Amino acid sequence: MQDFEIWMFIAVFQEMLGWAIWPIAALCVAATLALGMVLLRDRRLVAPRLLRAELLGLLGGLAAVAAMFAITSSWPGDMGGPIDWLLAIGIFVAGGLGTAIAAYAVAGLFARRGTVTTPGV
Repeated sequence: MQDFEIWMFIAVFQEMLGWAIWPIAALCVAATLALGMVLLRDRRLVAPRLLRAELLGLLGGLAAVAAMFAITSSWPGDMGGPIDWLLAIGIFVAGGLGTAIAAYAVAGLFARRGTVTTPGV
């Protein structure tokens, strides 16, 4: 493996995820574009919305790790070396970030314009 080619990684991910890779990729692009639209419209981060998105991100990270175990038909006891644990942590982080981005974008798209929610009010 002397040359770095992005197509090699796409082939490996497609082999791992099967048909689900393209809907996942489309959701990632859509969530990123939606987040950009929300940030351009609001011109700032809305703290309560961000907090809810971060909390949902924790659930998304757990769901991503659960999906990893389901796809690979394994359990945490099957994880052998440090690279397995690093990969699981990376999957948790990626799932959490993706879920937080998508949750913030969806909440921002459906928020009423001109109203800012503040805790306790």
